[in-house]
Amino acid sequence: MDFDTIIQVLDSTVRLATPLLLACLAGLYSERSGIFDIGLEGKMLAAAFFSAALAAITGSVWLGLLAGIAASLTLSLLHGLASITFRGNQLISGVAINFLAAGMTVLIAQDWFQQGGRTPALIGAGRFTPVELPLAQTLSGVPVLGPVYAELISGHSILVYVAFLAVPATWWLLFRTRFGLRLRAVGENPAAVDTAGVSVIGLRYAAVMICGVLCGIAGAYLATALQAGFVKDMTAGRGFIALAALIFAKWRPWQAMWACLLFGLLQAIALRYQNIDLGGISIPVQAMDALPYILTVVILAGFVGKAIPPRAGGEPYVKER
Repeated sequence: MDFDTIIQVLDSTVRLATPLLLACLAGLYSERSGIFDIGLEGKMLAAAFFSAALAAITGSVWLGLLAGIAASLTLSLLHGLASITFRGNQLISGVAINFLAAGMTVLIAQDWFQQGGRTPALIGAGRFTPVELPLAQTLSGVPVLGPVYAELISGHSILVYVAFLAVPATWWLLFRTRFGLRLRAVGENPAAVDTAGVSVIGLRYAAVMICGVLCGIAGAYLATALQAGFVKDMTAGRGFIALAALIFAKWRPWQAMWACLLFGLLQAIALRYQNIDLGGISIPVQAMDALPYILTVVILAGFVGKAIPPRAGGEPYVKER
């Protein structure tokens, strides 16, 4: 594998890791507050559809982004009502959101566009375009560092940079602010937080809403930046891979970024190397497509070690009277 090929694979890794990273950080906020959310997949899917649909109708990708965030926030509010207000089972609520989004997006897409559950292809201002960083073309001829800066760091859509900037922002918010301290405390001992006069319900709703915003950006990125429109089930399990990355990272933002980059690299390799012939033995394309998911299970089973979730995770809080 030559240097140019390595740069291309790493460039694909960054692009493919972006929705995983956004969804992983979304789950991090929610689960740190004690609300397990396996509905990341459904929120991303709903956001992908509504962002692509509004971008196709209006021709504005920014309106599409807002629509995607609004759709994800709506499902997050639904999950919050079921899990926090009505103290329902958080896992069942997440599963319901996934099924609701999977059916709703195709049904509405067919009603609006009559294209078999798709949206029209996005062109022009309906898509996020690559952002060229300063001096990218000037430095492109410099050996090694030039291609790294011009092709690997520069040339991504703005949502890629938002995703990676969200990592230090999340670390600072969770570990250097009063809000972050309270949020983490709610996930460990909500009774103690309540005794201190802080609203457990308010903090958990705040975490769930932050989760909705990040899932909305992740879904919008899939439909308006990584691809050029919405297709049925386009999230393809990314929400569950993001949950796996979250466990792999043990609920820490910097480790989550590296875990998502690892899974993005597996996907990039699987997409680039298909129909491989090893000494007369041909590896089918389906095996390469399944590789990221298989290795996800292997990594979680063999290399994570003991990952301890927040102690109050998954348990509805009932205030003592």
